[in-house]
Amino acid sequence: QVQLVESGGGSVQAGGSLRLSCVGSGSSVSSFCMGWFRQAPGKEHEGVASIDRDGATNYADSVKGRFTISKDNARNTLYLQMDSLKPEDTAMYYCAVTYDLACSRADMWKRRSLYPNWGQGTQVTVSS
Repeated sequence: QVQLVESGGGSVQAGGSLRLSCVGSGSSVSSFCMGWFRQAPGKEHEGVASIDRDGATNYADSVKGRFTISKDNARNTLYLQMDSLKPEDTAMYYCAVTYDLACSRADMWKRRSLYPNWGQGTQVTVSS
């Protein structure tokens, strides 16, 4: 079973940038489909982006053109580069992994139930 630890969150002004990292241990992330999710207070979990074993990506419409998901298999690390941040991006951000190949599908990748392994989260706060 893979353990995931996120980092890189913090407070930033609108228009700023942050890069989140998610380090996996116990298994190689190259075998997984991986995703970033977020949850703001009082709101449901939201799928932000995913990347499959071959590097194909999916993004939520709300972050397209601003966020970039990537991974470094040699470092066993998943990244989320967040640019042009907005106050509505404020949330706890989580990374998650799954062996389920359905996560490559545009109609499936956002489903929380697809991902059995989750990190503890890192807080992102964007002020106006």
